[in-house]
Amino acid sequence: MATYEYRCPSHEVLFESQHPIGEAPETAVCPACGGVSRRVISSPYLSRSGSAAFKLIDSTVRSAAEPQVVNSRIPGAPKRVQPYTSNPLHQKLPRP
Repeated sequence: MATYEYRCPSHEVLFESQHPIGEAPETAVCPACGGVSRRVISSPYLSRSGSAAFKLIDSTVRSAAEPQVVNSRIPGAPKRVQPYTSNPLHQKLPRP
């Protein structure tokens, strides 16, 4: 299925409609006013990226809009953080 653009002459709005390649009609019904709209020539959506690149782009966009909620600790992170080192030589260092 390809996406084709149509322009409604009554309110100059573009809308899209999907049809099989080569079977798109020259006119379509405007979803807003029901008038007859003519197909317009627009740029095709071409990409050089592979599917892995698109998955990364989609996940980046999705994570920006819907960040994951973290409700547990990071695996491998220490459970308790020591406030000071246990090295006896460090005992002589000044403390804040």
